[in-house]
Amino acid sequence: MKFRYLFLGMLACSAFACTNLEEELQGQLSGADASAFLLNNTDVSSLLDAAYLTLRTPMQDQSQYWAAQEHTTDEVIGPTRGGDWDDNGIWRVLHNHTWDADHAFLGNTFVGLLGTVFATTNILQFQPSAEQGAEARLLRAFAMFMVADGWNQVPFREAGSDLLADPTVLSGEEALDFVISECEAIMNDLPDGPAYRCNKDAAKVLLMKAYLNRGTFKDRKNPTFPAADMAKVIDLGNQIINSGSYSIADDMFDNFAVNNDAISTENIFTALNEGGISSGNVRSRYFCGLHYNQNPSGWNGFTTIADFYNKFEATDKRRGGPRAGQTNVSGIPMGFLVGQQFDQNGVALEDRKGNPLSFTPEVALVEAGNNLEVTGIRVVKYVIDYGSGDNVDNDYVYYRYADVLLMVAEAALRTGDEPTARNLVNSIRAKRGVADFTSLDLDKLIDERGRELYWEGHRRTDLIRFGKFLDAYNQKPVSGEERLLFPIPTGQLSVNPNLVQNPGY
Repeated sequence: MKFRYLFLGMLACSAFACTNLEEELQGQLSGADASAFLLNNTDVSSLLDAAYLTLRTPMQDQSQYWAAQEHTTDEVIGPTRGGDWDDNGIWRVLHNHTWDADHAFLGNTFVGLLGTVFATTNILQFQPSAEQGAEARLLRAFAMFMVADGWNQVPFREAGSDLLADPTVLSGEEALDFVISECEAIMNDLPDGPAYRCNKDAAKVLLMKAYLNRGTFKDRKNPTFPAADMAKVIDLGNQIINSGSYSIADDMFDNFAVNNDAISTENIFTALNEGGISSGNVRSRYFCGLHYNQNPSGWNGFTTIADFYNKFEATDKRRGGPRAGQTNVSGIPMGFLVGQQFDQNGVALEDRKGNPLSFTPEVALVEAGNNLEVTGIRVVKYVIDYGSGDNVDNDYVYYRYADVLLMVAEAALRTGDEPTARNLVNSIRAKRGVADFTSLDLDKLIDERGRELYWEGHRRTDLIRFGKFLDAYNQKPVSGEERLLFPIPTGQLSVNPNLVQNPGY
């Protein structure tokens, strides 16, 4: 311990350009002195900015949280294409629900999200302002909710606790109760915006998700939806609705545009990406499916599934279409790419073998022969940034207004108020170019959530809440109940004895 304090003293001397090398060392820096030095010389703003950045990889990379939420569902498949995308079967086992405790992507997601929990907790011991502390606590609650939802166990330390001691572990329900208490405690200290900072409305949306999913945290196989919890969802949602701060976008894809921070009318909570300067890997959302011969040259990997695509009506604007600044540059439309693909001049594209580049609805988990490069409907939900290089300018979307309306609708429907639920859903459908529902049930509602929120990282949680996550679909058999949770990574079990493996693994 004394060496740590001596080192801190040396750092302090260096920081203040100490030059009197003949000065006699009179004593040893005490622990209290070192703590005081850190408290007085730590830039909390920089720590908070760094904490936001800890979410970039787990949330924006195609292989972490997004993969856990999408590849495990009926929305996304990552087919092996000859020697491409095999990766020792790591994508196939996500689709088939056959992952184990050594699955690298799931393990990295668990560790990455907990990195945010650690970074935000660390901020709290450096005397942040009320607003800074509230932002750190909301960011921590946001990460904790996702860990609790996926793994049902959240390692946790209080601020200032012994870093050499094993973290305690909160169960899923305990973590959810903590998330709720934190959001309620900090609400008044949070800023009103912008969307790329933790803000009051972001806290309200997280609370809505906590109350809406509370029953699944108690029993994921047979969840209940108490009226009191649904009333909380409705009240919080109505606060956002009645604020007048948001409206359903005329063009859904504006929420994912290159300059979405300026033009979106829906985005409530996002991650800041600065074009040409610094961003997460949000471009992976379109690179992962685009073909090598398109512009940009993609990775020819992930697709959606025909049964999911067929849930959309022909007039549904969410299926996509041309967009100025993208289609006229590359030929690539927004939304779902199916059938023959063209360049910006209308010239039909070919695959690398000279066959027509025509994306087929059918896709298998393992492809071969002439199907290697053309099977599967590709998805472009984030507008392609052609002007920023690798650091694209699209802010990554965590929460948006359409989700708020759909959550209020679900809570109303689960408590018997079908007319209110239907009116809310129809207010979205009217903007998307499809006819009003004349009646609404849970099956229609989960399909509508899919149509509105596809490719955004919500699907696994939604399917579990609606009791459909274990169902069979496109080459995936019915899953066992243990798949409602991910396994605790083997490496984490070995370093924290307070963790226990989830049942069935």
